[in-house]
Amino acid sequence: MEEYLQVVPSELEIIKQDVEKKNSELEKKIELLEEEKMHLRLDVDVQKLEAEKLKKGKNKVEEDLDSLKTDYKKLRVSMRTAGLGKTSEQWRREI
Repeated sequence: MEEYLQVVPSELEIIKQDVEKKNSELEKKIELLEEEKMHLRLDVDVQKLEAEKLKKGKNKVEEDLDSLKTDYKKLRVSMRTAGLGKTSEQWRREI
């Protein structure tokens, strides 16, 4: 007779198994989310570095442009002082 008896888990044991299964699934999801969070932080760090690099490059270009403008103004003044800034029409009148 004992051969035909089955062990039937109690309702509490079934609920406990379900909870443990859900807990395991949630732990896996948490691990995946934490890994994704880490990757997103790395992406943000990379983007911040790229933005900083672009900003420095922009500042350098602006400084170079300002320097070129200053040099151009100095050159124009030097040319006027030396008489080299005249147009061909002005040279003809002078000759």
